[in-house]
Amino acid sequence: VQLQASGGGLVQAGGSLRLSCAAAGLTFSSYAIGWFRQAPGKEREFVAAISWSGSSTHIADSVKGRFTISRDNAKNTVYLQIDSLKPEDTAVYYCAGGRVFGTVRNDYVYWGQGTLVTVSS
Repeated sequence: VQLQASGGGLVQAGGSLRLSCAAAGLTFSSYAIGWFRQAPGKEREFVAAISWSGSSTHIADSVKGRFTISRDNAKNTVYLQIDSLKPEDTAVYYCAGGRVFGTVRNDYVYWGQGTLVTVSS
């Protein structure tokens, strides 16, 4: 199983990014996908998740209104749209797959390698 996160980069505050998580080696439509992030010196935290079909989403309160998660099961890909970026969004963003549509790390069994988002002020 492979989860490949991409789309990170350096962006100015107020800008937008779309992260992608491409999956292989699993029945993609049977897995919930979550996004987590880890800033330097901090714990990894949940930001968003989407259910197997895409009909339900969880968005962390801290990013609600700026982060949108979606999926395309035909492409085995989940997207995280990040708008109105802030310097505090700077982190490595990880995608993860699991059978539990949850908001904690232990709900997910497969993890990607992460993509770095850096927001300059």
